[in-house]
Amino acid sequence: MKNIMILIEYDGTNYHGWQRQPNGNTIQEVIENSILKISSEKIGIIASGRTDAGVHAYGQVANLKTSASIDDLSFLKALNSMLPKDIVIKELSTVSDDFHARYSAKSKIYKYIILNRPYPSSFYYRYSWYIPYPLDITLMRKGAAILKGMHDFSSFRAASCEAKDSVRTLSRLDIYNEEDRIVFYLEGNGFLKHMVRNIIGTIVRVGKGKISPDEIMDILASRDRRNAGPTAPPQGLFLVSVSY
Repeated sequence: MKNIMILIEYDGTNYHGWQRQPNGNTIQEVIENSILKISSEKIGIIASGRTDAGVHAYGQVANLKTSASIDDLSFLKALNSMLPKDIVIKELSTVSDDFHARYSAKSKIYKYIILNRPYPSSFYYRYSWYIPYPLDITLMRKGAAILKGMHDFSSFRAASCEAKDSVRTLSRLDIYNEEDRIVFYLEGNGFLKHMVRNIIGTIVRVGKGKISPDEIMDILASRDRRNAGPTAPPQGLFLVSVSY
């Protein structure tokens, strides 16, 4: 039995997230069904973490166990020939038996894009949150700086989050202004359900002038989701990479 690591890129627009569900097409289901056609094995794939409906990935990592005798390169080519164009296996390799895509992960990087101009885009509406009014980048950066470090992020987790521990370390939260786009990069040792999108929604409230940067500290201390901003829409979010 081989342990296989796969690096996956996908456009999440047409899917109900990563995890297989009884009703709804998912990334996991599509890949597992493709493997079944190749190796005649019903295999469960383990991902580094779930992504929500509409969220994209440049570098999702997963692993699977297979007894198929196919070599790695042939397996990669066969999988990509089976998959739809919005899901691509970028790398596939045999790894040690103790590699686990979720539990072996040390950190993740996410990217979030806001399209910030007076008119929308016919191309990028699937990959950004369109906000037509000005946002104060300086204030947003001040608010973001408060969130860096190790904190209890209870105020930024979804009500349905099942994680037992809400303490996480956010080592990076950078905001860049790239022409008509505002781009966020977040890196941490782990993320709670909706944590990235709730952080973005809160920082946008700072950029609007609805709350001050200093109020971010009060929101953190409250450990109450009701005090943070709205959940940013999923289409602007990308899982960039996972470090091991």
